[in-house]
Amino acid sequence: MSLDALRALVARHARPDMTTAIDGVLLSKVEQAGPPAPEMSGTVLAVIAQGAKRIALGDRVYEYGAGQYLVASVDLPITGHFIEASPARPALGFGLVLNPAMVAEVLLQAAPGVLPPVGAAPSGMAVSDAPGELLDAVVRLVRLLEQPRDMAVLAPLVKREILWRVIAGEQGAVVRQLCLPDSGLTHVARAVRWIREHYAQAFRVEEVAQRAGMSVSAFYRNFQAVTAMSPIQFQKQIRLQQARLMLASHPNDVTGVGLRVGYESPSQFSREYRRLFGAPPSQDAARLRGFGT
Repeated sequence: MSLDALRALVARHARPDMTTAIDGVLLSKVEQAGPPAPEMSGTVLAVIAQGAKRIALGDRVYEYGAGQYLVASVDLPITGHFIEASPARPALGFGLVLNPAMVAEVLLQAAPGVLPPVGAAPSGMAVSDAPGELLDAVVRLVRLLEQPRDMAVLAPLVKREILWRVIAGEQGAVVRQLCLPDSGLTHVARAVRWIREHYAQAFRVEEVAQRAGMSVSAFYRNFQAVTAMSPIQFQKQIRLQQARLMLASHPNDVTGVGLRVGYESPSQFSREYRRLFGAPPSQDAARLRGFGT
């Protein structure tokens, strides 16, 4: 079975930093189920070979296990953790970074009319069962790590096959909108990028909608559909995640870090930080330093 083969390959080739010799291919091996932790999703196709993972995006919860895949077409602030992982049976996963240019190349090769038209902006994240053809292509791509002579020539071809399997599948619209210049998801991705780059800066939703090239009502509706958050909630998640990174290096400057990420009120910063991370900033910073983060 393809899933058995994928388990064996991931267990053999996964490294602590998840990277591989194939550009954009990630392999993970996790031996312990941990508590939910904030992270960024990246734009990625992720296939679980063994174990299970749970992800919260705003008020939505996604859970996927062996033989299922998750696709994220926008880099979103999420909270995730593996819920099935142990040293005896580690969680094993495959990831492929989604490249808009490669998605566009695949779409251009498709015959006209074979794919349904793209409608309103879908969620930026979706989960489905992985069909056998997709798993087979993933196995062949990972197996190229053991065939260095063939890797440079065949890896790009197999990546395109994987993308096509997803594009032509039930979550194809999520990936297709990644490269359509006037899609709702593309407009939202433009706004997401701006908010991430200017997270410490106060903004009005009307201004960001204008930057995204949408009316305020359409922008708000599409942003909520893609991210499961309002633009202000999204900014808050980015601010707090950036604050946590800063506190890992500057644990004694809680007030300064709060100001740098955009909080004028230290009490509000502490309250919202604790709500997201489960501990006040100073206590969490000390814990992070204890872990050597």
